[in-house]
Amino acid sequence: MTSYPRWTLHTEHTSYTVRLSPDGPWAELDAWGPLGVEHGPSALDWSRRTHFVTPADAAPAEYLPYGLRPFTGSELVASRPGQERGVWWEFDGAEEGEGSLRLAFADDALGLRTVLCYETVPGTDVILRWTEFTSTEELRLERLDSAAVTIPVDGTARLTYLAGQWSQEFQRHQLDLARGTFTMSSLQGAPGHAYAPWLAVQDGEAQAAYGIALEWPGNWHITAEAEPGGTVRVRAGRVPHEGAVVLAPGKTLTTPRLACAFSPEGLDGLSRVWHRYERHLTGERLHRPRKVLYNSWEATGFDVDAAGQLELAKAAADIGAELFVVDDGWFTGRSDDTGGLGDWYPDPAAFPQGFGPFVEDIRALGLDFGLWVEPEAVSPASRLYAEHPEWVYRIDGRPTRLIRNQLLLDLGRTDVQDFVIGTLDRLLTEHAVSYLKWDMNRPPTERGRPGAGPAERLDLDAGHVAGYLRVLDHLRSAHPHVTVEGCAGGGGRVEHATLARTDVVWPSDNTAPLDRLSIQYGFLHAHAPHVMSSWVTDAPGVFDPRPRSLAFRFVNAMCGVLGIGADLRAWTPKERAEAAGWIARYKEVRDVVHRGEARLLGKPADSTCGVQYDLDDRTVVAALGTGLLDGAPLLPGRPDRLRLRGLDPTARYRDAATGTTYSGAHLLHHGLPLAWSAEHDAELVVLIRQ
Repeated sequence: MTSYPRWTLHTEHTSYTVRLSPDGPWAELDAWGPLGVEHGPSALDWSRRTHFVTPADAAPAEYLPYGLRPFTGSELVASRPGQERGVWWEFDGAEEGEGSLRLAFADDALGLRTVLCYETVPGTDVILRWTEFTSTEELRLERLDSAAVTIPVDGTARLTYLAGQWSQEFQRHQLDLARGTFTMSSLQGAPGHAYAPWLAVQDGEAQAAYGIALEWPGNWHITAEAEPGGTVRVRAGRVPHEGAVVLAPGKTLTTPRLACAFSPEGLDGLSRVWHRYERHLTGERLHRPRKVLYNSWEATGFDVDAAGQLELAKAAADIGAELFVVDDGWFTGRSDDTGGLGDWYPDPAAFPQGFGPFVEDIRALGLDFGLWVEPEAVSPASRLYAEHPEWVYRIDGRPTRLIRNQLLLDLGRTDVQDFVIGTLDRLLTEHAVSYLKWDMNRPPTERGRPGAGPAERLDLDAGHVAGYLRVLDHLRSAHPHVTVEGCAGGGGRVEHATLARTDVVWPSDNTAPLDRLSIQYGFLHAHAPHVMSSWVTDAPGVFDPRPRSLAFRFVNAMCGVLGIGADLRAWTPKERAEAAGWIARYKEVRDVVHRGEARLLGKPADSTCGVQYDLDDRTVVAALGTGLLDGAPLLPGRPDRLRLRGLDPTARYRDAATGTTYSGAHLLHHGLPLAWSAEHDAELVVLIRQ
């Protein structure tokens, strides 16, 4: 019996085994799951009987080109210009390192060498996969996915994904896929508001969960195919803007990384795998406290002036905020959204004593200072556009379309990148700015670069991504003290390349309490609490208008990185005093929220839901009453119970506020009692393990 090479990658709790296929020149998945799962016959083995398909079409292949896999979906479509598409490669060797693997395949007739790359992430259960292409001839790559992932299922696959729209991002959806194809994507030059580049797959009702997340802030797709024979194969990668990418002779093209994760503890366990990975991406910055911010946008809009901002800053400092951020409207020509973008100089009419003295007045209150910018955008009436009309995306002979009354700069151009870097350097060095909110409010439409050669040879999407990441990398190295917030009209650009270079992201422009609860519930399935910026505001519900208390709004916002965006001048002294109390409590537990293990308790549709955070001997529970009351005291109702998870059943846990002591078994079995009323719909409970 012929044996075929096998390689196993180990993470902290999982194994991932790849082998060369006995059926042809490709690699295929042998096993993926808990440590030791590779010992035994592969659950992905099949009968080798095929009808009307090739063995490659039926195989659990890690990566296959069109040519070898002609029918059931390929990851690579390549050709020489003007010739037929197709790649027929042979195995060209393996390189195995500590936590890494590289499998090479070569098509000598085409001159293409393809390397499948694997790397484990220390301290996590994440495996990164990507692909590298090198050619001796010029090639057209019409499809260049990062990887394919095969998941065994006995019946119907359950897909969990995050979808929505602007102001309703990250809604958790589930789909049972017995056969056929499910696809989600974005062609908006960013991940977009409609779908997150994240997917989880389970075998029907089975607990174990597999997940993928694509690291790419440009055009992308994820496609899941329920195939004959009982597997789900997921392909993911970038989508070339012009329909193909030209690979020049001697050059190497590297695809975005695809993060792959497994948890035996279902979607909740899988979320903790992603949280740990994102703490790894944050690195040492995780230990720098994320300060309680006040942002002036919802209070003043474009009506920004020094006196009004200073009045808000004093109110924010009084309730315990640590950071004051001036949002849109601070720069010349920005009285509304029709002008100013690109001319990033403080408006002298708004700051008659000078912008520097204004910043120092804010800092004298004990507050750090932050600014909103949208460096990729330009207003047609701006001086920048008058001087450099060639810097925007455009197509000769076609009208330039306005979205939000603005155009988009071609950040793939080095001169545009240099302008953005110079602008941000100036703002961050001339003034004591310690927080930068980077926004993006329009996708590219007429995406061309006249005068730069044939359009089909321009990889504009990848160029913009490279420019965006170059600027962020510069911010990280040149201004390491500055906290960077990623925003794109809300949650339109949230993925791992951005998260590795920013400190927080803005999940949505919708801050209404129950709407936001649903957004954050989905967000926390894929992303960590320490990157989730969340504000307390007075915004009414867009989709769920039921009013909630100030306590609810604070406890909900404290599930991530707390901010306040309401007009504090309109709050009563009682409301300000209550806010000060919540902020003080948040500061006591934010290290647990940002560095602890998080568990989602219940769902927003339940009458009670929440999030549990565990770090060392402390457990913090953000509990929220969302629905019907229990009828007490008019009826013999009982308090709602929120069952906790992950506690030691033999230990004792003391409520730090009330002194009540619970056994771990009681909290796991019966749950934490919560008596809601019309005036009381939220609690923050801190339990100390005795």
